[in-house]
Amino acid sequence: MATQFGERIRELRTKQNMLLRQLASLLDVDTSIISKVERGDRQLKKEQIPLLAQILKADVEELQTLWLADQIYAVVKDEKFANEAMQVADKKINFKKNKK
Repeated sequence: MATQFGERIRELRTKQNMLLRQLASLLDVDTSIISKVERGDRQLKKEQIPLLAQILKADVEELQTLWLADQIYAVVKDEKFANEAMQVADKKINFKKNKK
């Protein structure tokens, strides 16, 4: 199943008429890794996102957000109380932000 992050990467790459192997070369990874990322079978390292955004002329915050959303989804997708847990986490995040 494709991830939001992977789908966005494919969309950005194809808009630029960039081949998988070209993107892979610029990121210094194997072509199969980019293919797996786009299909949702693998995630890039968080540290690779800024360079990826630069290469694809994309907003780094958008890509980081999609990457993180996919990470969260992978953890909670099969949990019975996923929505409730996400709401609790959201409250905690907002509480910490308001304290700063």
